[in-house]
Amino acid sequence: ISSDGIGTKIELGERLDKYDTLGYDLVAMTADDLIAAGFVPTNLSNIIDVNTLDYDVVDEMMRGLHDACMFSKIAITGGEIAELGNRIGGFPGARMNFNWCSTAIGVLHPSLDKPLSGATAQAGDAVVALRSPSFRSNGYSLARKTLQRLFGDNWHTTPYDGTDADQYATWGEALLAPSLIYAPALTAVLDAGLPLRGAAHITGGGVADNFKRVLKNGLGAVLDNLFAPLPAMQRLCEIGGISPETAYLYWNMGNGMLLVVAPEAAEATVQQLAQSGYQAQVAGYLTAEAGVTLRVAAGELKYA
Repeated sequence: ISSDGIGTKIELGERLDKYDTLGYDLVAMTADDLIAAGFVPTNLSNIIDVNTLDYDVVDEMMRGLHDACMFSKIAITGGEIAELGNRIGGFPGARMNFNWCSTAIGVLHPSLDKPLSGATAQAGDAVVALRSPSFRSNGYSLARKTLQRLFGDNWHTTPYDGTDADQYATWGEALLAPSLIYAPALTAVLDAGLPLRGAAHITGGGVADNFKRVLKNGLGAVLDNLFAPLPAMQRLCEIGGISPETAYLYWNMGNGMLLVVAPEAAEATVQQLAQSGYQAQVAGYLTAEAGVTLRVAAGELKYA
């Protein structure tokens, strides 16, 4: 069972008056936590706490949640809306201020006799990264504070000037991009019988801190072939004076999930993920020495 919400990313929806992609973020936060432990998500319940109910906004939210659950093959088996008046706040002028959380349940994949934890990993194992095309649902406080400082209260309307500006007109649109849900891809990896030894969902923090969760028995890692940071992340670092050390501590930097696999199965795992439509690559290896070393374009970053 996994419970989570989408945090302050909701403010992006309120600022842009666009709510039909937030369901992907909601499902990703719980479903991908489950599959990272080896549990295939099956059912989801959600609760929306609102100031004043707006049926049109809720309809947009539910359409997105429906699409995300269809994509993930998850049944929506419960839900609740609580109208709480001035106990709920948000972006002024939005049609509805709200908080949105969910609880998902899953069943342990039949190929596993116990949850994935990284306990069976060993030095020399390969690390496979899955690319993230968005911020997912973490690091928004740093992004919002940076843009607020640079562009003022209506920063979300500022023209976006990252190298992928053909996809997003404003900074608000760039930050609202939905989460990619990894649960179907990892389920296919397990269905194929590939020796998955651990998985880290890169959310609630950056690459190093999240990956440490699967490094048991004093192991460490060298990650020398991660996906490049998203253009929006690179641009925020440039204009906001954010150091690489801070960026990799708070953002996924283009890597939404890291898998630990037997080295002889690394390429087969990448190929299986590609067959499922996901971008993946071998990103590094485990070491006998503790600590995580990131070798990225900005230099070598070490995290104890």
